[in-house]
Amino acid sequence: MIANGLATVPSGEVVKFLSEYVAKEPVDVFVVGQPKQMNNEPSENMRYVEAFVKHLKRSIPEIPVQYYDERFTSVLAHRAMLDGGLKKKRRQEKALVDEISAVIILQSYLESKKYQL
Repeated sequence: MIANGLATVPSGEVVKFLSEYVAKEPVDVFVVGQPKQMNNEPSENMRYVEAFVKHLKRSIPEIPVQYYDERFTSVLAHRAMLDGGLKKKRRQEKALVDEISAVIILQSYLESKKYQL
């Protein structure tokens, strides 16, 4: 199985987007990036992620949520863009970096589950 980007959605519209998406498509689990520091402690951004996950679970309780370590995904996304030959201006687009990072998180999650079967 290979992960790919679906859409970039403003943060305030994510739960609405996901609610509409799961109404049309089967979804087994939501995978959410877990921001951690190098010492494995949660980063300061974790409080925002936890608030989002709490809202997501209230809004779509039938689908479980799994956290997955997101450390280094931005670095890997930038490297993928460099390797792909993207121009500097395009590599600076936060939405594109976020989308590629999300794909890396999901692909890593899927690969980790493949070996647990």
